Amino acid sequence: MSRLTRILFFTAIAVAGQALAHAHLKSSVPADKASIASPGELDLSFSEEVNLKFSGVKVTGPEKKSVKLGDGMLMDGDKTLMVPISGKLAAGQYTVEWHVLSTDGHKTNGSYSFTVTP
Repeated sequence: MSRLTRILFFTAIAVAGQALAHAHLKSSVPADKASIASPGELDLSFSEEVNLKFSGVKVTGPEKKSVKLGDGMLMDGDKTLMVPISGKLAAGQYTVEWHVLSTDGHKTNGSYSFTVTP
């Protein structure tokens, strides 16, 4: 293997390793674009363990009103962030914005939406 080929090979491995080290959202309840009755909690499942102290969720509903949430907790080996919803949600579209810090120190964030049916 030439020197340039070795350098490119090890660079590709390093980049791939960094990409795999981030906590990515694997699934959520409610799911993205779901139409459901008012949920009692949000469950966000990630590809690796997250640090609760530096992770959080913000939910906005119809007319961009903020939804009151309870304190989050970790489940499933610290890979699922569960956040209780305080009270019943009115019908309409809701946006969930999340941010997490994986236990290896990488930050990720994202958003998704769901609709509460009457």
